[in-house]
Amino acid sequence: MPRAYVFERFGGPEVEGFAEVERPVPGPGELLVAVRAAGVNPVDWKRRSGLRPPGAPAVRLPATMGGEVSGTVERLGAGADGFGLGDAVLGGPLTGGYAEYALLSAASAVHKPDRIPWTDAATLPIAAATAFAAVRQLALPAGSTLLVTGVGGGVGTAAAQIGLHAGLRVVGTASTGKKAFVESLGVRHVESGPGLTERVRTAFPDGVDGVLDLVGGDQLAECAALLTDRTRLVSGADRVGAVELGGAPVAPARGPGVLDAVVGLVLDGALDPFVTRVYPFDQAARALRAVEGGHALGKVVIEVAR
Repeated sequence: MPRAYVFERFGGPEVEGFAEVERPVPGPGELLVAVRAAGVNPVDWKRRSGLRPPGAPAVRLPATMGGEVSGTVERLGAGADGFGLGDAVLGGPLTGGYAEYALLSAASAVHKPDRIPWTDAATLPIAAATAFAAVRQLALPAGSTLLVTGVGGGVGTAAAQIGLHAGLRVVGTASTGKKAFVESLGVRHVESGPGLTERVRTAFPDGVDGVLDLVGGDQLAECAALLTDRTRLVSGADRVGAVELGGAPVAPARGPGVLDAVVGLVLDGALDPFVTRVYPFDQAARALRAVEGGHALGKVVIEVAR
């Protein structure tokens, strides 16, 4: 039987483990995919911990971890138009991504171009798509200044590049240890931590025009104080806090339109997923710890050997 990395109940890392599972059967409009790579995101451990956004569906246990994959089509459900057996695809799995097999909706999956490696493709359905949706949601005109908190992670790295490609000036908060990496993106680095507001004001005396928050908490509140127009604040880390401060959560970024757009940016050289660590499937726990620790640069990916 195929294997998946699951959590049996809500809690910490102790509730995770490998399990043998039935190979999924695609229903109408679905694709059975042999997974080649799965992206690792903070939402994976938050979901395991029992945290879920308001309105999100209840989690059925045991649950396979992971929300973005790339792989090849093994079987087609009825009406899964536009795809054929053996096609390389990427998308957000319906059944979890840390697995040897996953189900994707044909309506939200896209073809993977040969030029994009499996590991890079597996970072696009959540991290890059969220970044693209957030920058689009802010709708800042070219020449504006965008502040991204937590810029060194997967979503932040993508958002910085997408913002620069749109003609924005980008400033990002991150630890001192990430300064060289952040500046390599063409982003003005500002050290996170107490006094953040004053450091940003020193770097940009005219202020910032928009904030994409990927940290939440005190950093979200400090950055909100930099804005004269709080509608230019969106958060992917603290939905409730963003609304209380006059902003909004990052809108959902699902669907082939968004994925096609970020795939195009990768092909054009405007977006590098910056996969900095790749772990074999057997080391799924290590991959998740690298992200859960909060210090990962770029994207962490799990590779499933075939």
